[in-house]
Amino acid sequence: MSAVASPWIGPAVKPRREDVAGGNLCEHCTAKCCRYFALQVDTPTDWHDFEIIRWYMIHGDVALFAEDDTWYLLVYNVCRHLQEDQRCGIYETRPQICRDYTTDECEYDDDWVYDRYFETPEQVLEYVDAFMPKKPKESIRSPKPALLPVIG
Repeated sequence: MSAVASPWIGPAVKPRREDVAGGNLCEHCTAKCCRYFALQVDTPTDWHDFEIIRWYMIHGDVALFAEDDTWYLLVYNVCRHLQEDQRCGIYETRPQICRDYTTDECEYDDDWVYDRYFETPEQVLEYVDAFMPKKPKESIRSPKPALLPVIG
């Protein structure tokens, strides 16, 4: 029985990277590298930085991840030149960043694990609440109760 290919999900059984040695991994891939881009961002160090990140994330189709203390904003957005066959429609004139990209360490294997990965602004807020000092002027203690009235 042969594998059935779909233009969106690739072959039913994807060969292992080592089984494609000498061949072209892109022939067996769904062009993951053409479906997002990641931009390095300054490492967030305070509440204000995380509020900016939350703002990015409320715009949808955005994630945040960190590897080895380097933080990235990941924007899910399919390249307008990706064709139905998962090939580049402007291969001969593609941007330099695409020309420099290799399959040596691409996500073909589907085994990427990040030190920190956030898919929603709520996850960012949970992380900040757990790992960052409280906002300025915000005590970690419960608020001081009101004084009882004096009975006289």
